Amino acid sequence: MALDPQLLEILACPDTHHAPLDYDPQAQTLTCTECGRIFEVRDDVPVLLLDEARGGPAADNARGGSAPQR
Repeated sequence: MALDPQLLEILACPDTHHAPLDYDPQAQTLTCTECGRIFEVRDDVPVLLLDEARGGPAADNARGGSAPQR
């Protein structure tokens, strides 16, 4: 069963920018259009917890940042 299209219209990133999310039904993920965080969809339920997201700013900082420091 896929996510309800009406639900997808109102879902937003839980970070302060509340950007829209792109749904990938094959991967069962939602990706923030602004910060790039990837949220899993488990048993047709979006897991919109920042601590469980993959990627995004926290991952960039953990790798030493995405841009070189000057």
